[in-house]
Amino acid sequence: RAAGRDVMIGVVETHGRKETAALLDGLARLPPRDVAHRGHTLAEFDLDAALRRKPAVLLVDELAHSNAPGSRHAKRWHDVRELLDAGIEVWSALNVQHLEGLNGTIGAITGVRVQETVPDRVLDEADEVVLVDVTPDELTARLAAGKVYLPAQAERAARNFFRKGNLIALREIALRRTAEHVEDDMRGWRVEQSGAASGPGGRGGEGGVQAWDTSGAILACVGPRGDAAQTVRTAARLAARLSVRWHAVHVETPALQRQPAWRRDRTLEVLELARELGAETAVPSGADVARTLAAEARRLNCATLVIGRAEAASGWRRIRLRVPLARALARRAPSLDIVEAAAAPSSRRLPRQWPRAARDAPGDDEDGDGDGGDARAGRPPVPWRGCAWAVVSGSAVTLIATPLSGVLEEVNIVMLFLLGVVGIALRFGRAPAALAALFNVAAFDFFFVAPRFSFAISDVQYLVTFAVMLAVGLLVG
Repeated sequence: RAAGRDVMIGVVETHGRKETAALLDGLARLPPRDVAHRGHTLAEFDLDAALRRKPAVLLVDELAHSNAPGSRHAKRWHDVRELLDAGIEVWSALNVQHLEGLNGTIGAITGVRVQETVPDRVLDEADEVVLVDVTPDELTARLAAGKVYLPAQAERAARNFFRKGNLIALREIALRRTAEHVEDDMRGWRVEQSGAASGPGGRGGEGGVQAWDTSGAILACVGPRGDAAQTVRTAARLAARLSVRWHAVHVETPALQRQPAWRRDRTLEVLELARELGAETAVPSGADVARTLAAEARRLNCATLVIGRAEAASGWRRIRLRVPLARALARRAPSLDIVEAAAAPSSRRLPRQWPRAARDAPGDDEDGDGDGGDARAGRPPVPWRGCAWAVVSGSAVTLIATPLSGVLEEVNIVMLFLLGVVGIALRFGRAPAALAALFNVAAFDFFFVAPRFSFAISDVQYLVTFAVMLAVGLLVG
């Protein structure tokens, strides 16, 4: 009103309190609508008069109030919706026990089941929520002073609903519910900022607003690996322990879009598990997993990421140049806390119901390029395959080196054989590497060491060469 706006009181329930009535002095007030009911005259809010008067701001008290029989709407919050649709700004009030979603919880705490309730969505859709917070002791003092109920009601209320333990619990619930609304406002603002940052002239991607640890929200990364379900369960436990919301995200990269159907189905099942455990799920697309996850964390205001623990490198992966996901995330979003979930032993095997094509797949890998080993993990190694490759590798080196024996020195030929041993060791491990070393030593001795085409050795120094080749294979394997 001080700003020059047209402010009017639609209805205020004073319940006979002089302190409340005094606050109404000087404000324009809409006359009530008298309704006869069971021999009594009820003063009800006049919705039609409010719509005709159409003030800029209208105060409508007790949002959860049930209207008298014969009214256009059964509940006062229905009246408020019609006022809002007419373009009138409405200010209202309610107690936390009047929220429908909390009715059962508060009833169990207080022993009183409140009959007049408001759907939670009414509070969620409010443009602004202001919590009028008082301590239990202060509220008890106001109750005793007759500032809440008239003396006859106050004494009875103090023995029942307004016990100190109940007030402490109700205060905590009200604070949490208000914080949820504020968090929704924060997320909405962040979505707007993300859109502005990625739009024309915006900073986009990594230059957007960083995640703020205001809510402790958690983001779980769901990948195609077999331990993704364990990652989801870890995130759910953390969220439950901290009493915070959490999200599960699967980044759809071009490589993952080419994955076989059974692996995509498994990912969808893990996302469904996340939903069952209380997560909000999403499947954003992006070529860079770390970049997309960082952007999602900023959009959802999640300051903690839960990812699957990277497997110990084995085989060819030891010499790959790809940056691990945790390190890439640390570089993309240094303000994020990153939690690596340990893989449960059972998650290292594919479930029995997967088709044989899945069980025989070359393995699971974080980026779906088929060089992982989750499908094989937990099963005994198959050395015969590596041994076969050891023989093939040695034979190939022999065929390549034979026409070059007149050009290359023996030491260079030894290097070719040694390269084959190292390759087998990296790919298949120690046992095939040992076989490769023995086979290559025999091939080198038979085809390239005088006297040729025999296993006789004219120079004992070749024994050192053979020993080194065997040692390298064992060490690398």
